[in-house]
Order: sequence, then C-alpha cells, then structure tokens
Amino acid sequence: MNTHEPPTYGGWRRARAVGLFGLGLGQTMTVLAATTVALITASVSAARLLVVGPLCLVVIVGNLAQWDGVTVAQALVQRLRWTVGNARGRTTYRGAVLSAERHAWQLPGVLAPTVLLSVDDGQGDGYGVVWHRRLRTMTVTLHCAAQSTWLADPDAAAAWVYTWGGWLAGLGRVPTVRWVAITVDTAPDSGTRLADYIAARIAPDGPPAAVQILQQLVAAAPQAAADVHTNVSITFEPALSPARPRTVQNWLGEVDRALPGLQDGLTGCGLTVLGRASAAEIAGIVRRCFDPTARADVTRLLAADTAAAAELLDWGSAGPVAAQEYPDRYEHDGATSISWAWQDAPRQPVTHHVLARLLAPGDHAKRVTLLYRPLSTARAAAEVEQQVNAAQFRAAYRRARKLDPTARDVADHEQAVQAAREEALGAGVGHVSLWVTTTVLDEDELGRAVADIESRAETSKLRLRRLWRSQAAGFAATLPVGICLPALAKHLGDTSRWSTKTD
Repeated sequence: MNTHEPPTYGGWRRARAVGLFGLGLGQTMTVLAATTVALITASVSAARLLVVGPLCLVVIVGNLAQWDGVTVAQALVQRLRWTVGNARGRTTYRGAVLSAERHAWQLPGVLAPTVLLSVDDGQGDGYGVVWHRRLRTMTVTLHCAAQSTWLADPDAAAAWVYTWGGWLAGLGRVPTVRWVAITVDTAPDSGTRLADYIAARIAPDGPPAAVQILQQLVAAAPQAAADVHTNVSITFEPALSPARPRTVQNWLGEVDRALPGLQDGLTGCGLTVLGRASAAEIAGIVRRCFDPTARADVTRLLAADTAAAAELLDWGSAGPVAAQEYPDRYEHDGATSISWAWQDAPRQPVTHHVLARLLAPGDHAKRVTLLYRPLSTARAAAEVEQQVNAAQFRAAYRRARKLDPTARDVADHEQAVQAAREEALGAGVGHVSLWVTTTVLDEDELGRAVADIESRAETSKLRLRRLWRSQAAGFAATLPVGICLPALAKHLGDTSRWSTKTD
C-alpha cells in the first residue's frame, strides 16, 4: 500500500503596492490630496468649503468604497468608457461582406492591429507568426498533446510539474520573451472527424460484419466524443534582443533563433510538441472560434489539402462577418460567448490536477487560457523586495493605529517574505492571469453554460469574475494569438495580475 503523500503547490498572492486602507499608491495619494484640499479650504473660508467639500467627499468615497475588490471610481470610469464607446459604434463590427469601410477586413477590437505572417523554418515547412503592430510583439503557437495525469505515476507527474516550473523560471533569462499563453480548447465533437478518419481506413474488401461494427461505433461516438486542442503560444518582443534588430525580417530571425530551445524544453513537462502551427492553422483556429458551426469544415480542410487551406484560410477571412458586444456577452456569427477573468487564486496548497475539472470537456465549447508573464532577474528581485516593503508598511501602519493584524495580513506577509527568500536562491518570478470563454449556439443555453463554468471553477479552487463591458477583449484573450490584456491596458490598472514563484 502506497502511503506517499502527493506533492502540493501554492504561494500565489496578489501583487499589492504601498498604500493605505488597502488602496494602491495612486489611489492613496488621490485620497490624501482630496483630504488636504478640503482641510485647507476649511481653514480659509467656510463658505468655499460648501462648494469644494462635496467634490472632495465624492473623490474620497469613490476611492475608498469598494465592492468585490473594485472601487466605485473604477466602476464609474469603466461604465463611462463603455457608454462613450457604444455611442461611437465601437461595440459593433461588420465585415467586408456587410460593410464598405476602407479597413473592413480587419479583425474586431484588440485583434485589429494584428497581422498574420508565414515564415519558412528552413526545413521545407512553414509556421505562422502573429505580429501585433502596436505592441511590436510576435507570437508563435505550438500544437501540443498533453499527457493525462490521472493514470500517470505520481512521481512522474511531480517530475513534469518540476520541469514545467524550471521552464517557466528560465523564461526570465530570455530577454525577448514577453509572455506565454497555454490554451486548452474543448468542444463536443460532432463526429465528422472520427467518421472521416474511419472511412479513410476501412478496406473496401473488408468483412461485412467488421465494417458494420465500425459504422455503429462511429454513429454512437458523438454522444461521448470531444474535440480537444492544447496550444502553447510564445510571444516575443524582438526589439528587446541585445542585437537590436530594426526590421521585421530581422525580428523574425530573432524569433526563429529563440524557438528551438524553448520548444525542446517542453519535452519533459508532460507535453508532446506536435509542431508549430502554420499560418492557415492559426487562421482556422480563430475562424472556428468566431463561427463554431465551421469547426468541422475547417478541420476537414486542414487535414485534406494544405495548399487549399493556405489559400482559403487567411487572416482576412478568420474574423467574424458580424459581431456585437454587450455588457454581459459577445455575439458573433450566430454564436454567443461569455468570458471570465481570474479573481482569486487558490489560497490553500493544491495538487497538480487542480485544474483538471475546469479543463475537462463539457456540453459546451470553451477555452481556458493561462497567461504567464515572466520577469527578468533584475525586475524579479525588485518586485519581491517591493512586495516585502509594502507588507511591512501595512504592518507598521496597523501597529501605529493599534490594530490587531488579521489572519490574511499575516499570511500575506509570510508569503511575500518567502517569495523574496526563494527568489534570492534562484527561483523565477512572474505574473499569472487566467481567462475563460464559453460559447453556445443557442442563447437559451447561456444560463446552463455559465453555471457549468462557475461550478467547475469552484471545484478547481478558483474564483472567476465576469468581464462586464469587456467581453470582446476577454474573448480575444483566450485565442492563441498573443493578446495580453494587462499589457494593452496597464495604464488602466491590472485587476487580474498575480505574482508567483517558479522553482
């Protein structure tokens, strides 16, 4: 009888800045400034305080009052931005079939600045690169087959996790790598892929009884089959290379040189790298996400004829014909999607298969993306020291006010100190985000799909937050095309950023 306890993992914590009342530095300074203005006005003129006081009170309450980690000021700003964008038509998209605009074939929303390039790897094969012209990043997607941990030896699973942690820690020493996204795309299989696979392999002169059995199995398979794809998307910023490349061609050269080592490093992480996704395959992934009814057709096209797929599946045709964003959902080509972001990480130590329930196939199509943004060695040291200083500041503030520390404050301080200690011993540090999108063809199924995702998240010890008024952006974040919402909106604050250590 094996009494060996399975290893557990943890240590995730929200990155917190130095501030009062649980606020960030900027919000704290805003509250103090409003308080100072009110006090100075009161000392000068009581009549003027009647005018200035209410404004200062609104600023103070707007920054102090919070609900579910979001201040009133942040909620009002987001609602205002949504109202202005909706009034200007930025929540509606029409493709070239329905619009005569100059740039009608651009993809909607945050995907608009992207361009799909096809690169020759020098061995007769090509792979696709998604170039984000605004961020100057280039993303390469690797097709992977994940090995199941349910039937694997516990020691082997622990070795996979350890190797994966080492691979993530090593990213901080590759200056051109900005972030890595692991996307698991699952959907109920209509049965066409299995039917095509079996039909192409049945011998014409085979025994009739055997052929009949195979046909019966194919007919029954869609009730239990699932279409599962695992992709690892590595995003580079070639301009950060010490070689200082200045042209797109030189940028692609930097990406091509860095890829082999990163690709080979995934071998011991419980993944089998099947190859780099071609430009047609990336366009096909985006196309079937926007139009789930085309999933079987895209799969058949990619499997049947590479030349035809390259001709028919390009970046211009990958987007939706029409899309409409609402505060609580995103409608595109007859389908409806809802997206969530990671709100709370597991607070207790968890096992390696904690996300298995969330990633497992269900009755509805869904995509789960885990985004990891590594920090360089210098930035990692500064980050963990900043977190320790912030925790010590909060502790000193509580002592000055003669307040007893809460259990969460004590645990947060211990985790910050432990992360700094382990970083000093060579561990890597990075920011982690998680994004989930589910898609249904019938709006009547939305409630059931939402309940399914949220129950899976509870089982996985996660807490998700619906991306109100950011559904289109959340949808794009779960596509393997290198979209990092914190990088695109860092000036608005990052509510989904977490810091973690990787040994």
